[in-house]
Amino acid sequence: MMRENKVKKIIKEGGYVVGTFVKFSDPSISEILGLIGYDFFVLDNEHVSMNKESMVNIIRGADATDIVPIVRVRKNEDVEVLQALDSGALGVQVPNVDTAKQAKDLVSYVKYTPVGKRGFSPSVRAAHYGMLDKKEYVKAANENTLIVSHCETVECVNNLDEILKIPEIDVIFIGPMDLSQSLGVIGDAAHPKVIKCIDTIIEKTKEAGKAVGIVSSPAKAHEYIKRGVQYLLVSTDQGMIISTGKQVIKDIRGNKK
Repeated sequence: MMRENKVKKIIKEGGYVVGTFVKFSDPSISEILGLIGYDFFVLDNEHVSMNKESMVNIIRGADATDIVPIVRVRKNEDVEVLQALDSGALGVQVPNVDTAKQAKDLVSYVKYTPVGKRGFSPSVRAAHYGMLDKKEYVKAANENTLIVSHCETVECVNNLDEILKIPEIDVIFIGPMDLSQSLGVIGDAAHPKVIKCIDTIIEKTKEAGKAVGIVSSPAKAHEYIKRGVQYLLVSTDQGMIISTGKQVIKDIRGNKK
């Protein structure tokens, strides 16, 4: 059978999960993150040039260590979502979902009939190349796949009440940097306007019984968890190399250049 999406299960049970963004194309990254103990990673196909073969291999690496692979697709489009899920991703994280119609379109791309209209090929990797029972696979895929919808613009915040009425949306993900741009204070995620928007999104999403996701620093993660945020993305594979590498050089050389 299709393997269980433990991230979706933990969220549904009221717990929280910790992940990071993957930007490198080497599948050993996803294996290492799983061995470390991360719950999930988000393969960043939006901001990184990555071919489909690399995406499949990174997802294979995830399967080897039971970490949940989520793919951030380039845009809210049926083929983008289809190829990520057919490759074996257990969920998609989708940018620029600003209206209820766009959110409903997203659901239709992710779910098979009768919920949606995702293209059906029983021979894809996600269906074990045709070796899974077709009906059981469709049922499992519809129940198991995580839908993470970005809220990163003023337009989305204004339409959030309607978006939250869509039952298949699992996580509303807050993008502080994009929010700062939408609010006219680009790059200042600590601006009062941005903080106010984040507070509004958290409050409304929790009231609707859905999970909140956000980019967080390690230092702020506990604060978000206390506030009920369940889907935490901390740093990136690149960012971890940078921060650790800088610390190593500092420890060895001190302030010397």
